[in-house]
Amino acid sequence: MEPNVSPPTIRPEWQRLLLRWLISSLAIFAAVAVVPGITFAGPGWQIGIVALVFGLLNALLRPLIYLLTCPLVILTLGLFGLVINAVLLGLTSAFANQLNIAFTVDGFWPAFLGGLVISIVTTLLSVIAGDTQVQVVRVRQE
Repeated sequence: MEPNVSPPTIRPEWQRLLLRWLISSLAIFAAVAVVPGITFAGPGWQIGIVALVFGLLNALLRPLIYLLTCPLVILTLGLFGLVINAVLLGLTSAFANQLNIAFTVDGFWPAFLGGLVISIVTTLLSVIAGDTQVQVVRVRQE
């Protein structure tokens, strides 16, 4: 018997990019609200600029960093990816400072926890928004 599965909703690419940008903005806002040591002061639209910078750094540098640190990622069973998130969040803070945006990350541990919060919130919001498809498969044994 075929499972009852509805086809995924296909959005235009510009809508997917806008949705990811909004989700990243909310995730960074959550990290600012939850993690001590990550601060933001300024108009709310600047969080969107921070999310754009974070997204660009993730798109451009993450593959290179993962390639260079592949043995560490494998050795730690992927947990070194959290350190990479922390580094990218710290770089985002540095770039935001260059753009005169008051987004600061005070050290490694706030960056580490902030990267963790951003990852969790982004995953949850992507699933809720339908950007990430989750499929549950139930196998019956007869």
